[in-house]
Amino acid sequence: MNRTLRYVAVGAVAVALLAGGSAAAFADQPYDLHSPSSVVATAPAAAQLTAKASATTVDAWQEFRVSGTAKGIKAGTKVTVQQKQGSKWVALPAQAPVNTTGTYSVRVKLGLKGVNQLRVGADGAISPVVSVTVR
Repeated sequence: MNRTLRYVAVGAVAVALLAGGSAAAFADQPYDLHSPSSVVATAPAAAQLTAKASATTVDAWQEFRVSGTAKGIKAGTKVTVQQKQGSKWVALPAQAPVNTTGTYSVRVKLGLKGVNQLRVGADGAISPVVSVTVR
């Protein structure tokens, strides 16, 4: 009997910790099990990326940075720079992790002369296109 009481107490404490105080927030609201509107599902926020190049014109193989913010993407997730080559987007060997503040900064070097279109991708999110001209 004593062991059962301990399991129940530990279970109640675990539920309270997992709820994180949300029970107090809902305590004032009545809950109707028979009403379909009493259960509301929320979709997770869609991941979003922004991108900005540190330079708009560079010499061939000159290093520059592509930086931006990552919303809805976990810290530590790697973002990859992609370059448009013809009609395809090709991943470059330029990656960087999203930091704890939700930002990233990737070092990039390009050798294709002319206007290069770049974007950043991670977790199914794609940033807007950034153009960098290589001389």
